[in-house]
Amino acid sequence: MVSFIQVRRDLHKIPEVGYQEFKTQQYLLSFIHTLPQDALTIKTWETGIFVLVRGNGKHPRTLAYRTDIDGLPITEQTELPFASEHPGFMHACGHDIHMSVALGVLSALAHEPLKDNMLFIFQPAEEGPGGAERMLHSEEMKAWMPDEIIGLHIAPEYQAGEIAVKKGLLFANTSELKIMLKGKGGHAAYPHKTKDMIVAGAHLITQLQSIVARSIDPLNSAVLTVGKLEAGTIGNIIAETAELNGTMRSLDPEVMETLKTRVKAVCDGIALAFDCEVKAEFNQPYYMVYNDHQLTDDFMKFAGNYQGIECIECEKAMTGEDFGYFLKEIPGFMFWLGVGSEYGLHHSKLNPDEKAIDPAIEFITDYLRSK
Repeated sequence: MVSFIQVRRDLHKIPEVGYQEFKTQQYLLSFIHTLPQDALTIKTWETGIFVLVRGNGKHPRTLAYRTDIDGLPITEQTELPFASEHPGFMHACGHDIHMSVALGVLSALAHEPLKDNMLFIFQPAEEGPGGAERMLHSEEMKAWMPDEIIGLHIAPEYQAGEIAVKKGLLFANTSELKIMLKGKGGHAAYPHKTKDMIVAGAHLITQLQSIVARSIDPLNSAVLTVGKLEAGTIGNIIAETAELNGTMRSLDPEVMETLKTRVKAVCDGIALAFDCEVKAEFNQPYYMVYNDHQLTDDFMKFAGNYQGIECIECEKAMTGEDFGYFLKEIPGFMFWLGVGSEYGLHHSKLNPDEKAIDPAIEFITDYLRSK
C-alpha cells in the first residue's frame, strides 16, 4: 500500500523553482505510470503534467483538480530527516503536501474512475514567474477544457482535520514591484558632485507608503510593501544605483491599476526631484481567487456533513495565488487545508502536520464521487 506521507517526504527533499522542476516532474511521472493506465491519458507541458482520467458515464462532464509543484528559494531550517537536499531551496509553501494529496486522489480515481472525466493539472511556477495563465491557454488545456475546477492550499493556522473556505473573493490581486534608480556615485566627502541614490531611494520608499493612505478609498483594501532595498558598497562611497523590490496587493482589479498608476507617478516625481533615472517594473501579476458561489456553497454543505472534517467559513486574505487565472475562466473554488504548524507559509521552519494528508485524500475523493 502506498504511503502518501512518504510521497510527500520524497518530494520535500527535491524542491525546485519555477520551470526548473525537472526532478519533481520525473518523480510525478514515475508515480503516475505505476497506476492502472486503462483510463489515463498523460501529457507533459513544460515541467508540468496533465493527466486525464476518462469517466465511464454516457455523457461525462470534465472536472479538474489543480496542484502546484514548485518550491521556493529559501534555505530550510527544519532539521527534519527528510529536509531539502537542494541547498537554498525548500517547499516552504506546502506544495509537497499539495502534490501528495493530488497523487492520492489521482490514484483512487485511476483504480475506480468517476462517471465524469477528471483532469489533474500539475502546474509549475506558481511562486513565479507564474504558470497558471500560460497553462490555461495551452493547446493541451484547450483540448480538455474542464467544466469545473478545484484546488487547495495548506493553512498552518488551521489544524489537521479542518478546512476553511468562503464564497466569493478568497485571495487578492497581486503584483511584484521592482524599481531601479540610477544617479551618480562619488566620494562621500564631495556629496555636491554626486546624485545619491540611497537618499533618493529613502524618499521614494516614504512616498510609496503614502499611496495606500492617500490614493485608495479607505473602504477598499490594498497593500504596498517594499521588502528589499539594495544600494551602495561601502560607507564612504555615495551610491550610484539602488534597487527596490516589493509587492502590491488589492481586493479589486481596478484598485491594482490605481496602485500601478500612482507608483509610476511617484517614481517620475523622484526622478525630477533628485535629477536621476527611475524605472518601475510590475512583474508576476496574479488575478484574484474568486470562488463560485453555488459550487462553494455545495462544497461547504458536503463538508459540513462529512465525518472527521470540520468546515470553517473563513475571511478573505491578501494572499496571492495564480489559481485565480483558472477561476477567471472556469467555475470552481479553492479552499484552505489545515496543517497546524507553529511557523507560517514561506518560513524556513514551516513543518506541516502530515496527519492532514490521508484524510484530505479520502475527503476530496468522496466529494468528487458525490458530484
